[in-house]
Amino acid sequence: MISPLDSLHVVGDRVLVEPDRGEARTQSGLILPAGVRAKDAVEGGRVRKVGPGHLIPNPDYTDAEPWAPERDAVRYLPLQARVGDYALFLKKEAIEIDLAGTTYLILPHGAILALQRPTHPEDAPDFA
Repeated sequence: MISPLDSLHVVGDRVLVEPDRGEARTQSGLILPAGVRAKDAVEGGRVRKVGPGHLIPNPDYTDAEPWAPERDAVRYLPLQARVGDYALFLKKEAIEIDLAGTTYLILPHGAILALQRPTHPEDAPDFA
């Protein structure tokens, strides 16, 4: 079965995140509803897709040598975020989308404050 995420292509330096939403507990054990958490400036979620990266010019490209092998005029500088990472990000930078009944956020890579990556590959969740 094809997932709706398979047909979605994240472009440039953007990251698709499935946010952690719902109730949270305070240190004293109080449960905070999602409406109270909505006022927080920082949010967390699981990275589901990552764009190709920052667009940069290709230093190997030239159109002055027609006999040379064809090269792309641009390259992409990869992003730090990877699929499966847990990201803490600035909520105000995120754009909310709904895809097949699931809420996702698209945010620029620069809005990510920290990434938590599983230390062992076998611990990483499988999103493929």
